[in-house]
Formats: sequence, C-alpha cells, structure tokens
Amino acid sequence: MEPRREIRLVLNDREVAVPDVGASQTLLDFLRLEQRLTGTKEGCAEGDCGACTVLVGRLHDGALRYEIVNACIRFLASLDGCHVVTIEHLSGPDGRLHPVQRAMVEHHGSQCGFCTPGFVMALYALWMAQPEPTVAQVETALQGNLCRCTGYEPIIAAALAVGRHGTPSADYLSRERETNTKHLKSLRDGRRVITGPADDQAILPADVDDFAQALLDHPDATIVAGATDVGLWVTKFLRPIGPAIFIGHLDGLKSIDVTETDITIGAGVTYSEFAPLIAAHFPHLTEYWDRIAGWQVRNMGTIGGNIANGSPIGDTPPVLIAMEAEVTLRRGDARRTLPLEDFFVDYGKQDRADGEFVETIRIPLPRTGQCDAAYKISKRRDEDISSVAVGISVVTEQEQITRAIIAFGGMAATPKRAAQAEAALVGHPWGEAAFEAAAGALASDFSPLSDWRASSDYRMRTAQNLLRRFYLEQAAGEDAPVRLSA
Repeated sequence: MEPRREIRLVLNDREVAVPDVGASQTLLDFLRLEQRLTGTKEGCAEGDCGACTVLVGRLHDGALRYEIVNACIRFLASLDGCHVVTIEHLSGPDGRLHPVQRAMVEHHGSQCGFCTPGFVMALYALWMAQPEPTVAQVETALQGNLCRCTGYEPIIAAALAVGRHGTPSADYLSRERETNTKHLKSLRDGRRVITGPADDQAILPADVDDFAQALLDHPDATIVAGATDVGLWVTKFLRPIGPAIFIGHLDGLKSIDVTETDITIGAGVTYSEFAPLIAAHFPHLTEYWDRIAGWQVRNMGTIGGNIANGSPIGDTPPVLIAMEAEVTLRRGDARRTLPLEDFFVDYGKQDRADGEFVETIRIPLPRTGQCDAAYKISKRRDEDISSVAVGISVVTEQEQITRAIIAFGGMAATPKRAAQAEAALVGHPWGEAAFEAAAGALASDFSPLSDWRASSDYRMRTAQNLLRRFYLEQAAGEDAPVRLSA
C-alpha cells in the first residue's frame, strides 16, 4: 500500500490535512504561527509551565479519550488521526464563556493572564473527569501548570466552583463525542505515513510489525513515543531528530495483560494509562507515581520510553528493577527477554542492537511476605527530576530476610542495584541492626557524583537515610516517620 504523504487531524471543529510535516515541527508552532490560534502560549518550551496546554482526543480501543498535553514538546506528526482542542474552541458554537472560564473570572484566578489559558484547559480536563473534585485532585491536576502572579488559592477555589456553572454532560465536547469518534475513525486508513523533507522526515508506521520493519530500514532513526524527552532535544538543544519514527499511535504497543502472577504492558503505555493498576496491584507506588512530572507529561510520557532512553535519573527504572521487571526487545520478528537491570550497560548505553526496540515490560506481582517502597528526593516536590530515587523490595519469612532488592537512580551512571547493601540484609533477622548495616554498606556500592542537583555527600547520606526510613515505616511503631501525603 502506498504511504500517505500528509498528516490528517481535526483541529477544534474542522478537519485539517497538513503536507510536508517535518519530524521536528511542534504542535505549538503549528497552532500559533500557521493557524494563528495564539491563546495557546509559549513559556518554558520544555513541558514544565503548562502555558501551552491543549486537549488532545485520540481513539483508544475504539473509544475517544481526551487528555491534556504540552503543545510545546508535542510534535505535529504525532497527532495524525487526533482531535486537537484549543482554548479558542472551549466555549463552543454559542461563544459564551465556558463554566471553567466563568469560575476563573468570579474567583479572580487571573492577573497577567499569560498562564490562564493553560490553567483553564487543565481544569477543563479535570472537570470532565471529576465534576466535583477534591482539593487534592485539583492540586494533582495543576502540577504541570505554573502561576507566578495570581497564586494558586483563587485558582483552586475556581476549580472547586466550576460545578455551579454547568455539568460535563451539557458540554459541547460531550454532546459531540459520538460525532467526533466517527470522524476520527474515518481518518484511520491503515497506511504508513511518510512526510517532511529528507533531512527531517517523519515516519508513522501502520502497526507494530510495520514499525519493526521501518526500524530495520532506518536503524539510526529517532524513536518518538511521548516526546517528553525528545521534545527537549529540539526545543532546548536545537538538535535534529530526522528521520524519526513516531509510535505513540500504535495500539499494539498499548496492551495491558494482567495474570495471577504478573502484569505485562506494551512499551507505549503511558504513565496515566498505567496509573489505574497501581492502586490495585502496587499501592506503594501511588504517591511516587503522582510525583512523576505533571499531568500533561504523564499523559504523554511512556514507561517504555523512560526505560529506553537509559537516563540514570529516570523515574521508573529503579522501582521496576526492585520489582524484578523484565523487558522484551524486538528486532524484526526476533525477540529476546532480559532482566531490566541488565538492560543498562553504561552511561548513555543500553543492551539494544541497531534496529531493536523495547516491545513489552513484564512486572511480577508482589509475593507473600514482600514489603515494597519507592522514594524520590528532588528540589521541588512536584514536577521535578530526582536527585535520588530508590525502589526497595524485601521478602521476610519467619522474621528472617530471605530476599532484598534495592535499586537506586541518581547514584551512578545507570540505574543500579546496591549489591553490598542487599547482602547485608539477606540471611539476617528483620530489625534495625540489619538496616543499619545495609546503610553502611552503601558506601561500597556507590561513589555518587556531585552536580547541580545534589552533592556526592548529600546523595550518599540521603540514600542511607531512605533505607532507615523504609525500616521505620515497615515497623510502623511509635518511631514511624511522618509522611506528608495528599
């Protein structure tokens, strides 16, 4: 089948076909410069401030799902077959203020107004999902939005008051959902898309098999899933990424299979898509997961992408290593599976051959007697990269420690297990003495670097204290540490 040479999407209330879309062309530039939809603002250009927030509707298992994303780091090519909704379209055809906008006005939630469209779009998405949210839900929804003049109190008040001005069932997008679903389905033609100039070419495979072949044909291509990392290569480092193979639309990489012993997910599953499984199967990750970036980034970023980029400060590798996760790599039709900890070879280097990609991640479910924890230390509590992150999993039988896995991020050139600390625990009785010995053994496991996030001494002392905290929290006695939670 001949490839299609244009990107097709629905922009607010009209279908748009865009030829010659380069791999590095962002949605924000398309909206502001080509469509003159300037309500969407450019702020940080790295997905942190939320001024560029828009709503994107996409088909997932045949159903239409709307999510907020950062237009500044979302590439236009990745939006083939999607519905992009900007602040200009929020009021619907009658032109009146949307309930979210009215609540922002009544509660004085805007001063300079620069950040306001992004806040409105984030609160709109929250209102659609939770018409009567709690303060904690509002604060979580606004993690990815920055306000420097109004302050968050009136914005939170507005979020809590939206329900007085309308209901989601009466919203324009809700009324048009069936029509929009049919429209997006009509855009799906099952063809590979190739567009853009030769030096900035964007390739959208038709399915996962087509992706495997495209990567064999272009082994040096940049793989773009959520673009939460690659987007910054373009906006901050002005780095060329073409040719780029976009995979965020591939349903075959979004599978989730739950059995009695494990959960296997496709590498394209986003943080937000995985979140519902956490409360049911991995409750120790609940607070940790909400501290991964902001809502917009969690809607875009994929677990497979966080693994594949091999960052020593990635949020998911330490906790997944502690849970004994495995990755399946695919090259063409050949597959191989290895423990996640073995995937990371050295700084910037992973055990992945040319033309090979991460296809699935398998995570064993907790066993009897297993205690798990995940901690993240960063300069900001929300939406910040970690200085130190750790996943801890300890199994006890009759008060004896029989297995211990401790994996750190930010302590070495790769996410790495603390072998000496683990050895100090295994075979010893559960108690303070064992964990003090493990904390002392960390000095044999790591020689952390000093950088702008944290000094070597700070990292080591923090890592040791996190082991102590784990023991105190699991012991749950009078000396249990204070936990500030939602």
